[in-house]
Amino acid sequence: MAKRQLALPNLLLLSDARNDARLERAIARLPRGSGLVYRHYHLAPAARRARYAALRRLCRRRGILVITARGARGWPADGAYGAPRTLGHAGLRLATAHSLREIGAAARARADAVLLSPVFATRTHPGGKVLGAVRFLCLARCSPLPVYALGGMTAKRAARLPVHGWAAIDGLC
Repeated sequence: MAKRQLALPNLLLLSDARNDARLERAIARLPRGSGLVYRHYHLAPAARRARYAALRRLCRRRGILVITARGARGWPADGAYGAPRTLGHAGLRLATAHSLREIGAAARARADAVLLSPVFATRTHPGGKVLGAVRFLCLARCSPLPVYALGGMTAKRAARLPVHGWAAIDGLC
């Protein structure tokens, strides 16, 4: 029997040390069918796993998909997030990309979608180079995969970018 393919959410919340204290409140406000990309690289392995279990229970009750990132292989999840070569084969596969070359790598790795970033300036990479809306849209139009906008995103900015969806760290907390 073929495994049921999950629908791609339109909205993704990425976890981070900066938004950890506000995650429960942010998850409670997410629309059903959204997704949480659990990263939490700042925690020691046991603490990271315990925090994941608590957030996963909350997401399950709210109808939110849970996607894991680097270092969480084998954890129960709806999919994986990261560089194309790290995605594995189970569930939704959300690849990171910053260029057309990386979008191509995601497509070759058979990712389900790509998180293209940074669209705008972010607190994650202060002063870093950004794509800007025009370059972002040019790259997104060339993508054979559905595209999420990531980097300095808010609901207002996302409404002006005609792509599959958007993702945020700070913009949803």
